[in-house]
Amino acid sequence: MSTVARPVVAPPEPWQFPEGSTYDLPNGLRLITYDVPGQYVVSVRLGLPVSLRDEPRQREGVASIMARTLDEGTENHTAEEFARLLERKGVSFGSGMADAGLSIDLDVVKGNLEPALDLLRQILTEPAFPQVEVARQVRTRIAEIEQERSIAAHRAGLEFVRTFYAPDDRSSRPTGGTRDTVSSITRDDVAAFHAEHVVASGVTVVVAGDLAGLDVPVLVEAALGGWVKGPRHRERHLQHAAVLAPDRSRIVLVSRPGSVQTEFVIGAPGPDRSVEGGWAPYPVLGFVLGGSPNARIDAVLREEKGYTYGIRSSFRPRRRGGVFLTSGSVRADSTAESLRLLVEILEGGREGFSDKEIRSGVDFISKTAPGRYATADAIADEAVGMALDGRTTAFTTANLRDLATVDRNRVDAAYARFTEEAGIGVGEPGAGWTVVMVGDAAAHLGAVEALGLGPVTVVTDP
Repeated sequence: MSTVARPVVAPPEPWQFPEGSTYDLPNGLRLITYDVPGQYVVSVRLGLPVSLRDEPRQREGVASIMARTLDEGTENHTAEEFARLLERKGVSFGSGMADAGLSIDLDVVKGNLEPALDLLRQILTEPAFPQVEVARQVRTRIAEIEQERSIAAHRAGLEFVRTFYAPDDRSSRPTGGTRDTVSSITRDDVAAFHAEHVVASGVTVVVAGDLAGLDVPVLVEAALGGWVKGPRHRERHLQHAAVLAPDRSRIVLVSRPGSVQTEFVIGAPGPDRSVEGGWAPYPVLGFVLGGSPNARIDAVLREEKGYTYGIRSSFRPRRRGGVFLTSGSVRADSTAESLRLLVEILEGGREGFSDKEIRSGVDFISKTAPGRYATADAIADEAVGMALDGRTTAFTTANLRDLATVDRNRVDAAYARFTEEAGIGVGEPGAGWTVVMVGDAAAHLGAVEALGLGPVTVVTDP
């Protein structure tokens, strides 16, 4: 009886992000395609590097209102007619403004990509901005503003940016504008902002999905090749860095009498992806401190003390600079003690991190990557996000491979670099942190001041 030799099983190759193909159109638009066999819903993503700083000061929020009304009718179709066209072709559409620029999402079944691209052309080049639709979106945004102030987590976020960034910097104010600025927005304001800024120069379009049998560059050029380039050359990513407030290192307590919980946002300046020593250690550092239910913060405040359902930490890079944030809520009766413990844990990184902690973070981030990027929409999202950051998805692959080399020495060095540049703990505990708390000020002010973690300001909402 003959035997069959045991097959040799080779170790798996390191995972890498799918390869994309890049095409530049004469009007300044860049197309990147990703062929993902079997993904028959094609994802189209568009990134347009227009800055919130381009909004008129008294009309802040106009970019967000513009984004929301792009598909509310075109030159040849009413809002209702255009909605039916999107539905008939099976097109899912969305758009929004953020610090990096305008983003547009479009998903459609493969067989309808060509008509979907024509609908995208109409959205970009022929929006009608009907007065009634602009007014509706203004009312909706004003209602959202009121709701955001009533939700502790949103209120803490609003107060954090107002405290953390310089008053004259756009980042210190809500992306979608304030009640006063949004209330002033008219249809003409929206149309003027669109005419000046929504042009093809510097735009990146990503198409991902099963592209077999589709000549995507030809389809995209036919639909968007005639889109006006604009009066000037525009980079594909914004270059500005946010300006930090000189007095950001302090505690702000937003008064909410009778609150049974206290919402925290604790932050400090963080790196961007160009940081010396590589970006890979920073997601690991965020994971170890507060990136999972097993992280240091939850091990103490949730498991040991029972003060919270969960508090999370992460590094959030921008094109230039970034921020490290820790946020979540605790029981009201644990407010001051929770603040003391949070600062102690966050500053405790000076004592170093264990190999076990670091391996846990590395394994989680690296081993979940294939799942995170398994679908066409996730691939397109990552690609357009990298484009607006001035990168390609080659960075995604390189960073994941670099992640495999992250060890205790690199994480300790990353933590030291972060805390030194942020001025954390310089002179006294709590220095360098911006702390915002939303809770019962009368109940907690004395105990928080007694911690000696910095000056405390109480904010009372009208």
